[in-house]
Amino acid sequence: MILTVTLNPTLDKFYWVDHLPLSLERVEEEILIRAKKSDSSAGGKGINVSIFLACMGVETVAMGFLAGHTGQIILRDVLKRGATANFVWIEGENRTNVTIIERGKEYHPVKIHEEGPHIPERAVEVFLRKYSRMLKRAEYVVLGGALPPGIPVDFYRRLVRIAKDQGVRTVVHAGRDALREAIPEGPYFVKPDVREEAEVGGLPARTEEEIIQAGKRAVEQGVEICLISHHVTGDILITREGVWDLEARVPLTKYKNLVGADDALVAGVLYRLVEGDTVLDAVRFGMAAAIASAEIEPKLCLSRSAIELEMREVEVRRKEGG
Repeated sequence: MILTVTLNPTLDKFYWVDHLPLSLERVEEEILIRAKKSDSSAGGKGINVSIFLACMGVETVAMGFLAGHTGQIILRDVLKRGATANFVWIEGENRTNVTIIERGKEYHPVKIHEEGPHIPERAVEVFLRKYSRMLKRAEYVVLGGALPPGIPVDFYRRLVRIAKDQGVRTVVHAGRDALREAIPEGPYFVKPDVREEAEVGGLPARTEEEIIQAGKRAVEQGVEICLISHHVTGDILITREGVWDLEARVPLTKYKNLVGADDALVAGVLYRLVEGDTVLDAVRFGMAAAIASAEIEPKLCLSRSAIELEMREVEVRRKEGG
């Protein structure tokens, strides 16, 4: 079973528009943008991973905090997609994240993210009890996404330690301070994105050389798989065995919705690891899942055959000296 943790779930709302004006010459006029299409679904990195895995036939349980009417909508969607849920309910309302996608500029969406509800200390205590129980059944646990108000910055580090004590492999699919704090605990798999923040584990990661050095430092601290996204169609994989470039030979014009592609990548890697693939083959499948997801308007591509077709477009090259 794969356990996922989404501490700050979201209802993802998407609007597709023909044109998105960024400014007006006459500022006294209101802005009216008519959406040609809209969609909504349960979201948050861990939840997206659970939904993908459930559709691939992998047993998965989604955990985190739910609140209010929005939380009810999120829960119904998670269950409808085949995942099991074990959330802690709190007062307030889960956040709604809005993505506006302009036709012809799908590779450059506009995102508006809410902060999310404050998590009270008593709810954290309930969550930790549930988490420890669920780990007894888990092979992997995915810690995904942003930390909500009320959660300390080192919380993922704590969750990694608890999981490792029970022999469960951990995946940290997050960024910024949450990832920086977790890496020294030695999670099994980390997925930084230096497009969002040009550092990995506190080290600068602006150039390819810096990215590789930061990834190697994470591996020295106990990380076994460090997969770093550094541009829309390219990732760098660093393990104890070496360093690889992964490139999607797909033009940006084919992309329709980039939201969720990184989550499909992580979920695809885990799916194939559970199936017994090598790390390199699993990462190649994961990248194909990300490409296939980016090429459709729904957030995640859940067709195994479509993903396998995209594997032909993933080029893997071992780097010299890596």
